[in-house]
Amino acid sequence: ARVMPTKGRRTVGAWCFVDLMGPMDAVEPDPLEVGPHPHIGLSTLTWLLEGEALHTDSLGTEQPIRPGQLNLMTAGHGIAHAELAAEPPFSGVQLWVAQPEATRHGEARFEHLDALPQVAIDHAEALVFVGALEGAASPARTDTELLGVDLQLRHGVTVVPTDPAFELAVVPLEGTVKVGEAIVEPGWIGLVPCGVDELPLEVQHGGGRALVLGGVPLGERIQMWWNFVARDRDEITEAYHHWRDRTDRFGAVPSTLERIEAPAPPWLAPPR
Repeated sequence: ARVMPTKGRRTVGAWCFVDLMGPMDAVEPDPLEVGPHPHIGLSTLTWLLEGEALHTDSLGTEQPIRPGQLNLMTAGHGIAHAELAAEPPFSGVQLWVAQPEATRHGEARFEHLDALPQVAIDHAEALVFVGALEGAASPARTDTELLGVDLQLRHGVTVVPTDPAFELAVVPLEGTVKVGEAIVEPGWIGLVPCGVDELPLEVQHGGGRALVLGGVPLGERIQMWWNFVARDRDEITEAYHHWRDRTDRFGAVPSTLERIEAPAPPWLAPPR
């Protein structure tokens, strides 16, 4: 289930993509057997809820990831990678962060964090994978001010303190979550504008789980197509040609999975 981008919202802070990968996704079809493919202008964050996956990339990285750990890959000018899931059951969230102008042309990099801070808030346990909350600060590198928290919610109201400079998104993972006065179900997203310094979240008996994502507004208009985050079509067309023509821009990925060829951008004339 892709909950962002939507027609109503393209970014929340610098977060620009949120995909929920359910348990059946790793059976047929299997999106976590994704062969080598390229990225520009973004950071990918892989957050697993269940199972295990293996990340490989053109920097030479080969890194398993398990629930509670973070794989953070930053593309900059260009990187390629592949993702291979272990045996099901498997579920997780794939997240993208748009890089600002200051860093999006830089070098690619990768980091794996296997220990992340936790903090108790009212009726919830918060695992902070990006940014900081109530004194718990993630060591993950960011290019803009961001927040990424995985909340295990118990019955009752939990008030999450937030930065009023941040716009926020609440992404239910398990169970329905009441966000302020709005009811938000899994597969949907609860949007919270800037200016809020306390975010009340409520779940019923049985509890629930949700991501809280946020950040200062990016302040830059982005253009997304396929696996590329850019500012205009010319940049995307150039990246498409580099991948199609197998230049050294994206490098080689040490993976046994089949390389994914890029579809032609719709604005390019079909070949004669």
